[in-house]
Amino acid sequence: MPPARRQPKAAVAMRYDLAKDRAPKVVAKGKGEAAFRILELAKEHGIPVHEDPELIEALARLDIQQEIPAELYQVMAEVLTFIYRTSRKRAGEPGSLPPAGK
Repeated sequence: MPPARRQPKAAVAMRYDLAKDRAPKVVAKGKGEAAFRILELAKEHGIPVHEDPELIEALARLDIQQEIPAELYQVMAEVLTFIYRTSRKRAGEPGSLPPAGK
């Protein structure tokens, strides 16, 4: 019997392209099975995952393709810093960013 999987309550996927976006945007969100699938796809594509239930709750109120409001800029900057550091560690190159689309 396969091990029981942890069912997330909710998940929100964000995108931020410096060349196109003024601020990070919500690109997917879901609860239960949809949340599990979002996290599964992130793992499959090597996308770092940051767990913050309060942030997820705030982001889940936004519409798909909606930019985050200014009041979330600070916390999102902290998340982006986490992702940057995680990506650098994975690449094994101090100060480097992962290739676009990875």
